[in-house]
Amino acid sequence: MTGLTGSGVTEESAGATEEGVVAAAPKRLLIGGEWRDASGGATFAVDDPSTGETLCEIADATADDARAALDAACAVQAEWAATPPNARSEILQSAFELMGERSEELALLMTLEMGKSLTESKGEIAYAAEFLRWNAGEALRLTGDFKVAGNGAGRVMVMRQPVGPCYLITPWNFPTAMGTRKIGPAVAAGCTMVIKPAQNTPLSMLALAALLEECGLPAGVLNVITSTSSGAVSEPIISDPRLRKLSFTGSTEVGRKLIEQAAGNVLKTSMELGGNAPFLVFEDADLDAAVDGAMVAKMRNVGEACTSANRFYVHESVAAEFSSRLAERMGAMKIGRGSEEGVEVGPLIDDGQRSAVAELVDDAVGKGAKALIGGRAIDGPGSFYEPTVLADVPGDARLLVEEIFGPVAPIRTFATEAEAIAAANDTEYGLVSYVFTSDVKRALRVCEALESGMVGLNQGLVSNAGAPFGGVKASGLGREGGAEGIHEYLETKYVAINV
Repeated sequence: MTGLTGSGVTEESAGATEEGVVAAAPKRLLIGGEWRDASGGATFAVDDPSTGETLCEIADATADDARAALDAACAVQAEWAATPPNARSEILQSAFELMGERSEELALLMTLEMGKSLTESKGEIAYAAEFLRWNAGEALRLTGDFKVAGNGAGRVMVMRQPVGPCYLITPWNFPTAMGTRKIGPAVAAGCTMVIKPAQNTPLSMLALAALLEECGLPAGVLNVITSTSSGAVSEPIISDPRLRKLSFTGSTEVGRKLIEQAAGNVLKTSMELGGNAPFLVFEDADLDAAVDGAMVAKMRNVGEACTSANRFYVHESVAAEFSSRLAERMGAMKIGRGSEEGVEVGPLIDDGQRSAVAELVDDAVGKGAKALIGGRAIDGPGSFYEPTVLADVPGDARLLVEEIFGPVAPIRTFATEAEAIAAANDTEYGLVSYVFTSDVKRALRVCEALESGMVGLNQGLVSNAGAPFGGVKASGLGREGGAEGIHEYLETKYVAINV
């Protein structure tokens, strides 16, 4: 990986090798265009979840660093907002193209710190880049309105303006895509930013920031702080009256706390929170398509995704065949270190997450569920858990209520459409649902009845840079992506004109 500002690595020393991409990635904070150490000089380790070994040490930001980052963002907000849309668009387009050129290096870096297979990492880099391309266009599509007032005596003008400095918090499971999904519209709208990546996967964000810098993003527009204490660096930023926007992707538990903090300064907020996605398979479904969709919806990212199918409700007439096919497919997946050839299932992010998954599976089995395949943690180095299919899952199993975030598919049966819909909606969450049926009328009925912000109809993947991503109920506020995404970074101003 070449040309990473602030990395301290020469072009000759970098390359698409494990050592090369880690050595090339920046490891300091980016504040006001300067790559610098944390104010206290502290660092923390970034580990490989496949081995438990340390990849490198990076800067551990303090509250003072957080304030400095916000100072830098505020200092250039007015200038950046006045930057022509063409210029903002060109930066994003250039970054899209450069991400494509560097996809091998960026994917390998992600695999090393997060654990997912190289195939999945490459897919995420391509997906992440699409948010840059989409928002390069959005920068040129910002519109307002002008019309004659109803009484004919005046005019109504509506303009859209950047909301101002933003604080963006991204998760570890999609460390690059969740960055571009926030950075892309913020850049297009003319907002400056402070971004804090997850402690587990900061290298991907630092590499992305360096890439954007290389593409001409001015100093101070994007500032990156990495820290082991999210609360310590977030509090001084969120409580500062100069901040105008907070965007967070992560758990509902943390999201609720951030919403409370954001209320103090009445911040504009976007919250993409937890999920408990139902996966409905009706008796008339194409089972080949349903199993293919289940493999994507469940096993993408080793199940560590808010969109992951968490509860499978299958019609009683096809449940045995569907379960058998799914177990066969999941049981055949190759498990191993993500950077190894042919690996489909990497480790979970850490031992704590593996223990949480194991606890949920043990609870279900203890209450009567039957493991058709898997059901155990894998001994040895790394945080691995077997792909697991559970049949006869009882209604009081915890994994029907709690987000699993692992490679576990619990299956229950239903007899009627109404029963399936009621079960699907019986959750505080409402991010995404999946429906498999060959009946068009049923498809429309069920899609309308499901309480979720997104529905995958006869497909197991809903993510699309050109579509609005987000949920209802406890799954969040606002939308990311699509035409709706950039409006999260804009304020509406109405001007009354007397003619």
